[in-house]
Amino acid sequence: MLIILTGGGTGGHIFPLIAVARKVKTLAKERGIEDIRFLYVGARFGRVSEEVLRREGVDQRYIMSSKLRRYISPLTIVDMIKFPFVIMQAIWILFWNMPDAVFSKGGYGSFPVVFASWLFFIPSRVIHESDTVPGISNRIGAKFAKRIGTAFQNAALRFPVEKTAVVGMPVREDLCNQDQKKARLFFEIVSNRKVVLIVGGSQGSKIINETIVQILPKLLAKYEVIHLCGPEQYGSVKGDAHAMIGDNPGGYYHLYPFLTEEMKFAFTLADIVISRAGATSIFELAACGKPSILIPLKSAAQDHQRINAYEYAKSGGTIVIEEDNLTPNLLLSNIIAIADDPVAIVRMASGAATFATPNAAELIAKEILELRGVV
Repeated sequence: MLIILTGGGTGGHIFPLIAVARKVKTLAKERGIEDIRFLYVGARFGRVSEEVLRREGVDQRYIMSSKLRRYISPLTIVDMIKFPFVIMQAIWILFWNMPDAVFSKGGYGSFPVVFASWLFFIPSRVIHESDTVPGISNRIGAKFAKRIGTAFQNAALRFPVEKTAVVGMPVREDLCNQDQKKARLFFEIVSNRKVVLIVGGSQGSKIINETIVQILPKLLAKYEVIHLCGPEQYGSVKGDAHAMIGDNPGGYYHLYPFLTEEMKFAFTLADIVISRAGATSIFELAACGKPSILIPLKSAAQDHQRINAYEYAKSGGTIVIEEDNLTPNLLLSNIIAIADDPVAIVRMASGAATFATPNAAELIAKEILELRGVV
């Protein structure tokens, strides 16, 4: 059995694809299907995501990037010219790798694959929308899908009710609650200090990185800090951090470009997380029950990160600081207010956990298999 995975843009698309692929593999084996393969077809993500797919045993075939936009710009014109060729690429790849099912996470590069699967009458065509406001690829792709899953209730209202269900967000099962000793060994943490985890997403966040570096001396006076700054910004952040704290006395600062499978150790140790407000990040925080401070990306399409963040904040699991309001002192005071208050940590952790959707990957995987006739 061959299942094509698609979806593009950031690591926020890759990790849910992997969560579903793992669950499909498990369920298929339970039903006596041992030979199951996965092929990623879509736009390039970047080195990190390609390596994640490779480690997972997912073959990869790439098509040109042609982003669907809601506004006019020179790039829009270029992409309109490229779009028919991208469609033909997707059709060509599916013709030579005729799949049993297609699962799409949306994002640029995904629609041509969904459309091609419809042309070839692939029986199992499932898409998933992560955000409160559906992206344009999924809004158009929904017309060609058999089933649509959404993470948020608000998003489900934008799709045909007869083939849409709110399932939550597929999250890797091993993401948190790992062995504390192994996690401490990985980060070389020996103190009993609280751990502050900063996650700027797979691409990193310049404004979050700059703000964290400014308050590093005060943070390191009290906490262990694990900082994932993004591969492209690692060099500059490392230099700026050295200018602020020298040679990291005490070894309390742990700077990484990005973590993939090792992210489970970071979530296991974290007492509080500072993060962007992508849907995958939010549901990972909820799955691990971690108090957080969310800083939505101001330039996100349709302002979806801000809307995601405030929807999640209703659970009581997070505090939202918008970019326009972000200052070093404001961020520091909120970190201290949460990390130093055991009652706040328990309250926010409990609120975060109420937002979790632990069965999302299984629900999607079952639908993929059942549409293919595997019951």
